[in-house]
Amino acid sequence: MKTLILILSVLISISLISTFGFAQTYKWVDEKGGVHFTDDVTKIPDKYRPKVDKIGTPEEKIETKTDIDSTKRKEDGYKDQLGRGEEYWKSRVEEWKKKLKTAQENMEQARIKYNELTEKFNESRSSAERNNLKRERDQVKQEMDLLKSKVEEAKMNLEKKIPEEAEIYKAKPEWIQQ
Repeated sequence: MKTLILILSVLISISLISTFGFAQTYKWVDEKGGVHFTDDVTKIPDKYRPKVDKIGTPEEKIETKTDIDSTKRKEDGYKDQLGRGEEYWKSRVEEWKKKLKTAQENMEQARIKYNELTEKFNESRSSAERNNLKRERDQVKQEMDLLKSKVEEAKMNLEKKIPEEAEIYKAKPEWIQQ
């Protein structure tokens, strides 16, 4: 009888140890590098859920915010996290594309004008006329520098800022494709 009780006790102990030993634990790292552990997924801040590591049973899968978001994105009428849809993102891209095109066209016109002024400057024999042409050419050069910064700003928005923002707010990537 003692042997039976002993065997039963060992089996119960093993059962309890394995239950507690394989309880699901979640690990995440905050922006300061602090490592956190919990057994309750709801205690993990939303911004860390996509990068959560599971410690414990590998066959279980937690549904992270990213999983939920990707499921939502597949549905018709999907909006980003701020409730903005495809029209908003496409109009943003279009607005910056127009700004880029306008800046590039103005830049080309300024370049042509600059080259014309340079030719006139080189052909001129009068020092007074050369001074006026040089002053006018310098103004066009300043305008070209301003237009160059506008072109760079538009490219930066189209190639980097808008895609980064779209990713942060979980907008569909095809909404911002050029």
